Amino acid sequence: MTDVIAALFLVLGSFFMFLAGLGTWRFPDLYSRMHAATKAASFGIGLMMTGLLIAYFSFYLLIMAVLVITFIFITAPVAAHMLGRAGYLLRVPQYEKTIVDEMSELYGEDITLSSDAHFDD
Repeated sequence: MTDVIAALFLVLGSFFMFLAGLGTWRFPDLYSRMHAATKAASFGIGLMMTGLLIAYFSFYLLIMAVLVITFIFITAPVAAHMLGRAGYLLRVPQYEKTIVDEMSELYGEDITLSSDAHFDD
């Protein structure tokens, strides 16, 4: 029975990883691609690590899986935030059907970058 549950988690995890790749390929702009890559891939890795734990449980594997999941769940949103912010400051075009631009309230229309720009915020 545990093999069936582990296989279910592994298949679901690989499905979410597939969706992350598909979203990265199919979505129209940087921001939605970035969303697909971080959300679906993080969830897919979490499911796959859970399936691995169910199939081959040991204390060492538990520690390693928790560390991997924690690392991914901490670094993926930070990396996505930094990529999105850099893309916005470099004026990467948004999807033409984008309705709300909340960053324009923060940065305004006159975003100027020089070669010595600092991103300390």
